[in-house]
Amino acid sequence: MKILIIGPSWVGDMVMSQSLYISLKNQYPQAEIDVLAPAWCKPILERMPQVSRAIEMPIGHGKFDFFARRKIGKNLHKNHYTHAFVLPNSAKSALIPVFAGIPNRTGWKGEFRYGLLTDVRPDKRVFQYMVERYVALSSSKVTMRQKVELKNCPTPKLTVDADSQLKAKIRLQLTSDKPIIGLCPGAEFGPAKRWPDHYYAQVAKHAIDCGYQIWLFGSAKDHPVCELIRSALKEDEQQFVHNLAGQTSLIEAVDLLAACHTVVTNDSGLMHVSAAVGCNIVAIYGSSSPEYTPPLTDNLTMVHTDIECRPCFKRECPYGHLDCLNKLMPKQVIDALNIFIGKENNETPLV
Repeated sequence: MKILIIGPSWVGDMVMSQSLYISLKNQYPQAEIDVLAPAWCKPILERMPQVSRAIEMPIGHGKFDFFARRKIGKNLHKNHYTHAFVLPNSAKSALIPVFAGIPNRTGWKGEFRYGLLTDVRPDKRVFQYMVERYVALSSSKVTMRQKVELKNCPTPKLTVDADSQLKAKIRLQLTSDKPIIGLCPGAEFGPAKRWPDHYYAQVAKHAIDCGYQIWLFGSAKDHPVCELIRSALKEDEQQFVHNLAGQTSLIEAVDLLAACHTVVTNDSGLMHVSAAVGCNIVAIYGSSSPEYTPPLTDNLTMVHTDIECRPCFKRECPYGHLDCLNKLMPKQVIDALNIFIGKENNETPLV
């Protein structure tokens, strides 16, 4: 088999899609798997041993551009793919495998995809979790419901480059003289996923008091909120806090997250990366739900409120109060963090 995957556009979804690639390689060890995805996902794909080649998708997210898609498909025709798996749900995402002349094209029923897919799976809602929906595509339409459930899905595992990790630590003047708690206070999706920065500051203070240092992760747009967290601490505490937001490439963030003992994170792409490099995870949910895209790890505690209006899955709070985040008190997150601190220190978790 020679397989082309039309990959998702979000980092977290891309990490979860590795479960499909692992499943395919388990069934077809000699298969070659190429993944067409946005440029920002390429570093993630290069840390997946199952992927032969990451192909950059030059068309921006959400753009149709029929003629550009036809050109990409024609260029890929020479690779003689036998199978395509289309992970996004749009019609446009299914065009390139058609133009590439790939005979077997599998994906879930979406907008106007009949004729574009040769193997249309009728209703993705039969599976609760996104990772189940991905992995189900590796089984036949007849057997997928019997074979696929969350506990049987392969777990994403990104390769960590120790040399690259060391180089990043030297460049950023980081040390491991104290164990590391990573904080990921950003969320690309929107403010309804971002737990308040002053709450994160209380978690940081507690971790420092327990003998840990803090590494703050995120993109350049997260740098100001990370700086708010750092500046909320006393001057003698700030020496143990390193604001890395916007200071690392995505692949450096992968390697540096792997150095963390535990990561406290919003529901974000970095949450899934942290799980895939073996960290303990404290996952904070606001408008979203762990019943759809939980971190794929057993070393996990999930925290959220149970207010009536959540989960709404909105980017911004439709009521303007953000109670799903504001009413999630720091103590609840600190108690979750203490579970993992207690494991490491071999002592009863703090309360």
